[in-house]
Amino acid sequence: MLTRQDCAATVLGGPTVVIDVGGLRIIVDPTFDAPGPHGYLTKVAGPAAAEAELGAVDLVLVSHDQHPDNLDDRGRAVAAAAPLVLTGPATAGRLGPPAVGLTTWAEHAVPRADGGGDLTVRAVPAVHGPEDGERDADGNVNCEVSGFVLAGAGLPVVYVSGDNASLRAVADISRRVPDIDVAVLFAGAARVPAKFRGRPLTLDSRRTAAAAAVLGAGIVIPAHYDGWTHFSESATDLETAFDEAGLSSVLHLRDHGTWVSLRP
Repeated sequence: MLTRQDCAATVLGGPTVVIDVGGLRIIVDPTFDAPGPHGYLTKVAGPAAAEAELGAVDLVLVSHDQHPDNLDDRGRAVAAAAPLVLTGPATAGRLGPPAVGLTTWAEHAVPRADGGGDLTVRAVPAVHGPEDGERDADGNVNCEVSGFVLAGAGLPVVYVSGDNASLRAVADISRRVPDIDVAVLFAGAARVPAKFRGRPLTLDSRRTAAAAAVLGAGIVIPAHYDGWTHFSESATDLETAFDEAGLSSVLHLRDHGTWVSLRP
């Protein structure tokens, strides 16, 4: 069982992150299927903890539902069993209750279990591919994706990027939310040859370090860099990029299932 923490996060593998904050247990992009093929994507490693070890989940954040490396079959079951799922509007429409769709910059208040008032969850932009990639009728590259910012009285401000490849989006978020303490950045330079000439669909390692510099976060927790064959960069690439950028001190790259305190 994953023991509840006061204010900490752990990456379970792929994009799946557990965040304990404000007395709430929050799961980001749950993926709990066993390794194996998922359509045109292949999973090669399972999570560090099974869904049965999560305990009671208070909130699920889903960046998007259209790619199984961010929401697989078992992950959908976890989301459906939660009291609340926050995601983008189109994703919420496909998932149905308990999913609530947030447009970019919209906020949703979640009562905290620690008596500290509300945890405010704000949806923030994400671009799931190159800036010059073809956009759909809603202006999305690849598909609708949402990032999130979590904030509350006495709590660190936590940014969760979702599948984002855009430093422009990161800069926009930094301007609107200039006090981000913790950045959970989806990295791995995901590539699919048939999409955008094989260019990255998520941040590569150098752009992850650049995003950390733009945000000025004191704690950076990378996710989405292993467990699937279409992730083209690894933990080693992240370590090198942050070292070259002089940002090794903010990078918290831990074994999956190991907790990282969210307080400086």
